[in-house]
Order: sequence, then structure tokens, then C-alpha cells
Amino acid sequence: MKTYTGKTVEEALQEAASETGVTVDDLIYIVSDKRKGLFSKKIVVEVYELADVIRYAEDYLLGITDALEIESAVNTRLDDQVIRITIDSTHNPILIGRNGKTLQALNELVKLAVSNHFHKRFRILLDINGYKDSKYSRLVRMARRIGHDVQKTKTTYTFDPMPADERRAIHNALNNMPNVRTESTGEGAQRQVQIIYVE
Repeated sequence: MKTYTGKTVEEALQEAASETGVTVDDLIYIVSDKRKGLFSKKIVVEVYELADVIRYAEDYLLGITDALEIESAVNTRLDDQVIRITIDSTHNPILIGRNGKTLQALNELVKLAVSNHFHKRFRILLDINGYKDSKYSRLVRMARRIGHDVQKTKTTYTFDPMPADERRAIHNALNNMPNVRTESTGEGAQRQVQIIYVE
């Protein structure tokens, strides 16, 4: 983390951008302090790197598992602007939960904590022992099978509500399938994917 000061937030950010070579839109920063002098006011901006974001997410997640008295370790990699954190613990099934519900809740908690702390949204994906990867594989196989059924029957199919990362796996799997398109419908936790026949 580095700090930059200016009379305005914009001035401090411009200085940070020119020094780091990163555009203002891509800076990860927090307006940390407003110092008033006798004749002027200074704004202090803390600028972070992505490594700081990753460290914060890991520490937050480990804090949760420690509070649950579950010994765990994390391994993180950056993949196409997605922070992928793999957890390995002494109680993996407990952290995954039934149908991955606990893992999904952990994922949301970490995402919210990071977004609130850095005042910026980040794509974070948690996985435990390859659970998510195997779930994506099953979803992709099922989506392709259903896609072929929709091609034959010309009848729309609607999946049960699922998280954004699983919906994305289905959209990507059927992206180039002829005569079908996918669409997400619903709001919040009730968002569903539909496979729709098109002429």
C-alpha cells in the first residue's frame, strides 16, 4: 500500500495513476483521511495492489475457518481477473455443505468483505477440493444433453435457481449450439437459466 495526498480525491488519484502507470479507473484505493491544516485541507488516498486484495481475502477466509475451529490452508491464483481461492481443510464436507450451500455462503461473505473494504467489486471464486470444478463438469454435460432435447422438442427448459458462476458455465457450454440460446431470468437468489429454441 502507498499513500498519496492532494487537495481533492481526484488530484491524489491522478498523482497515483501517473506514478503507478495505472489508469484511475483501475486503481484500487481507499480515501483514508482528510487532514485540515491552518489554511488548507489535504486528502489522503491509500492505493493498493491486487496482491493486497488477495491477502485480505485469504486472511478474512482463514479468520472464518479459525472461528469455526477448522484447521485450513488456502491457495490463490488469478485467472482472467477472477481471484480463485482453493481451500483445503480438516473438514472439507462441512465447509462445502449440502449441495454446496455453505461454500456458496462463504463465497458471498468473502466477496462482500473485500468489496466493502476496498470499495470496489472483485470477482472471487472459492473452491474446496475440486468441488466446483466437478460441479461445472456435471452442469455442462447436463446442459448439453438438455440443449439437444430442446433442439428436438422445441420446448424451453428452465433450470432451478443457481449462483452466477454456475449459470455462466451453462451459458458458455451452449454458446455455439445451433438453434438454442440461453437466458438468465429472475432476481437475486432466484435467478435461473433458460434454454430456449430458436429457428
